[in-house]
Amino acid sequence: TWRPTSAILRVENKKYPITKNLSSTFKSSPNEWYRWENDLRKNSDIDILLSIDSTSFPLGTGPKQSEIWHNGYYPVVWTNKKFRMIYMNMGHNDIDYENKTNKTLSSTFSEDQQYQLIVNSLMWLGNQKLEKQFK
Repeated sequence: TWRPTSAILRVENKKYPITKNLSSTFKSSPNEWYRWENDLRKNSDIDILLSIDSTSFPLGTGPKQSEIWHNGYYPVVWTNKKFRMIYMNMGHNDIDYENKTNKTLSSTFSEDQQYQLIVNSLMWLGNQKLEKQFK
């Protein structure tokens, strides 16, 4: 999608320590979202942890209509069962490129649940015990 836009994310898998303290759905910080040619649900090595909830549609603001999503299934956080790894389709905050000011318009870390997800992931990747970071 373009511009970086907030979405409602759905936690699909709570068996990982990464997602245990998260709400079943939560609002993300503005991100530029990406789609995949291959359906990750068909890969038995992939565990999808979060996806974009259908209540987020339409998602994106354009200016091109092809940059706005109106439906579909979009996993945004997953792990591969064969490795200790996390993929996150997050992190591109909104910046004013159009007016050439390059002013930051949003922050990747503005939403507590998304921030908690990142902290949980780093702790899990580092084999550290997870404790609730937010109340």
